[in-house]
Amino acid sequence: MSQANNMPVVAGSAAAAGEEQQYLTFLLSGEMFAIAILNIKEIIEYGSLTEVPMMPGFIRGVINLRGSVVPVVDLSARFGRSRTEISRRTCIVIIEVENGDESKQDIGVMVDSVSEVLEIPRSEIEPPPAFGAKIRVDFMHGMGKVAGKFVIILNANKVLSVEELSMLGGAAEAMSDAQTEAV
Repeated sequence: MSQANNMPVVAGSAAAAGEEQQYLTFLLSGEMFAIAILNIKEIIEYGSLTEVPMMPGFIRGVINLRGSVVPVVDLSARFGRSRTEISRRTCIVIIEVENGDESKQDIGVMVDSVSEVLEIPRSEIEPPPAFGAKIRVDFMHGMGKVAGKFVIILNANKVLSVEELSMLGGAAEAMSDAQTEAV
């Protein structure tokens, strides 16, 4: 599985020029998604995941990435779908997101498989639809037109908002406490 073995990701000069931006595309439940390459740190093979008790269902656990603890989010479950089935092509994409205090944090995202890096001109990116999408509109940066098909371009800082993930984790813990007290 050569595409998932600690593949470094390098942004091209076109992104700096502002005309085209590069996006890493990946599959999730048979649907194509993309994230701006500037947010991607690396892609690693799925494995060595440590589960953490009392976390929301979409947080699959943590990994040790060169001495740092990195939470791993199951993107399918984050979108309200079923949990990702582990296969030989399952990867963890390490994404750098901004915290509310302007610091940055690495978060791993489980995907079914990584596809390719595409350059999508700004003229080929439509705003996200106001309704009918299978995920929250604020999670989408836009819809990129690639070879006659749409690719959902995700807003990594919204999908992986550290503040929102923490709030959801706190809510899950409170619900678990309430269920324990009811028993």
